[in-house]
Amino acid sequence: MKALVTGASSGIGKAIATELAKKKINLILVARRQAELDLIKRSLETSYEITVEIRIFDLSTEENCHALFETCKDDHLEIVVNNAGFGCVGLFENLELETELKMLRLNVISVHILTKLFVKSMEQGVILNVASMAGFIPTPNMAAYAASKAFVYNLSEAINYELKRTKKKVRVLSLCPGPVNTNFANVAGAKTGFIGMSAEKCAKIAVNGITRGRHIIIPGFGMKLTKFFLRFLPLRLILPVAFALQRKKDKISAK
Repeated sequence: MKALVTGASSGIGKAIATELAKKKINLILVARRQAELDLIKRSLETSYEITVEIRIFDLSTEENCHALFETCKDDHLEIVVNNAGFGCVGLFENLELETELKMLRLNVISVHILTKLFVKSMEQGVILNVASMAGFIPTPNMAAYAASKAFVYNLSEAINYELKRTKKKVRVLSLCPGPVNTNFANVAGAKTGFIGMSAEKCAKIAVNGITRGRHIIIPGFGMKLTKFFLRFLPLRLILPVAFALQRKKDKISAK
């Protein structure tokens, strides 16, 4: 068996790659940073006696998404993890437009392209798209990021239902974590006061969710409880709380 993991040089992507390696699944790891991927490749091949291939791509361009697919379309992948992405934190009017557009190209367009290409080419297997708890509600102070993850979540749910109805042996799942201890805050231009789950624990839950046939994977009981209660609360109550929580983050980009 072979799996593809994008955004694999750090954080959740790296941790998911490690969990898959523990299950003796050969890997294709994708990221922009060659040095980090080389280190991960050596570590996983030594520790788990698997084969790890690396691909250096910036998936924020459509051309690179298609180019990546061309390099692995004949590898008979059974697991594809669309994890590459980043966030922007701050008031919508203050954030740089080009930064937001790059985020949308990576979080939305690349996920859409790769999901489309692999759904059409895979005979069986799983596509895991990394969304977020932020995708379940409009989130002031990270409006575009939350909207991008809502796209990923809703796209994945709809495609998964279509595939079930057409009886194709491909599932499209969404991973919706809450705060996770990764480099997300630094990239987003914020400091966070939240105590997040470790990337390793999140990855273990994600991989277990793949094997158990879950279509929505929400790591942690607290986040599952939050998702449950969100169904009963009106937006007029949710939005002020979401705004207050996000405003606790010190916005480096706004300084």
